[in-house]
Amino acid sequence: MPITGRGSQEIADSVERSIVRGALASGAALPPIRDLAGELGVNPNTVAAAYRMLRDRGLVETGGRRGTRVRGRSASTPREDEAGALPPGVRNAADGNPDPRLLPDLGAALAEVARRRRGRHTLYGDPPVVPALAEVAREAFAADGVPADEVAVTSGALDGIDRLLRSSLRPGDAVAVEDPGWPAEFDLVAAQGLKRVGVALDDEGMRPDALAAALRAGVRAVVLTSRAQNPTGAVVTAERAALLRAELAGYPNVLTVEDDHGFGFAERPFAAVAGATERWAVVRSVAKGYGPDLRLAVLAGDPVTVDRVRAQLQAGQGWVSRVLQEAFVELWRGGAVDPAAVGRVYAERREALIGRLAENGVAAYGRSGVNVWVPLEDEAAAVGALLARGWAVAPGRRFRIDADPGIRVTVSALDPGDMPALAAAITTATRAPGPAV
Repeated sequence: MPITGRGSQEIADSVERSIVRGALASGAALPPIRDLAGELGVNPNTVAAAYRMLRDRGLVETGGRRGTRVRGRSASTPREDEAGALPPGVRNAADGNPDPRLLPDLGAALAEVARRRRGRHTLYGDPPVVPALAEVAREAFAADGVPADEVAVTSGALDGIDRLLRSSLRPGDAVAVEDPGWPAEFDLVAAQGLKRVGVALDDEGMRPDALAAALRAGVRAVVLTSRAQNPTGAVVTAERAALLRAELAGYPNVLTVEDDHGFGFAERPFAAVAGATERWAVVRSVAKGYGPDLRLAVLAGDPVTVDRVRAQLQAGQGWVSRVLQEAFVELWRGGAVDPAAVGRVYAERREALIGRLAENGVAAYGRSGVNVWVPLEDEAAAVGALLARGWAVAPGRRFRIDADPGIRVTVSALDPGDMPALAAAITTATRAPGPAV
């Protein structure tokens, strides 16, 4: 499908239609700016502006001499889109979900909220944060040494990160992200027209030397995971947090965002990096510990950063459902979840798989959360071989920028008794992988 248009908007829309309809495939190169300008009879600046629009929409990426290409995974693609429906008999170790058996029943909490709300409705102009939620959030943050004088509520962790970046950065700014890391976060950065800078990590989170290199390169924000890192299960320890704070201290204007989606289900303690820079926020989602459909995250941060998030909310959706806020308070105060107990269950499953793989001579990582990361050379072939043996796992390519290949194995739907068979299948696939399917 040829690219058409005279203005930048028309040209960008033409390219977008070609991408959506499949005429421009993933990885396809767009014509050089001057070549397309000559073909359309327009100024090269018009084409350059169109390409910027496409980048801001998360549809293309620039790669220096490689030119401008269609992104390998459009920012509009649904999360976890590649998992799909599994063939009969295939066990799901791919989707990254929590174990529904370990989530609390929402019915009792919602019924109690409904009982207390009888005859009462939230109206426009009511406070956006339920006072009881602000109280329990400050209590939880304070227990981990996080200043929480200013809090806001967003519709999940990704919504919080989105608002934090959108209110502080501009298209073209660079953001340091974990590599390997969360694909939805990668897509979010691309959709905002921001530049993604991968930072290598180990079992204790971002490596200080890799973060230092990203800071020297001029990143305007750093987004890191506190615990239960996706996909590696890394945990930022107190010692590592101190080293990261030392690196960040020389860059006071860099926005530091800590994603603590491990709240409520990760057994490892939280170690704060917050406060190393003047602009900071800690985002705590309740999705994995209390239920994804609560769509709730609480963030604390410096007054300017939190105020910007509040302003965005006020200008748009206004507030996150107070029904959901009150339901979480019921769950929290009623002790519906024992985070330590849930964490021990997930730890038992991870350690059973990692231990079996170690016995087979296969290295694997996962210190917290629901995922285990297995490095290997040919991830596509390994995924296909495992599927043929009755196991669905996630290919590492969707989680990587420059990191080495691997596969992500989610243990949520499994039990320790499943691990010998799974480990044997991974070992076979790692050493003698079959064809990718």
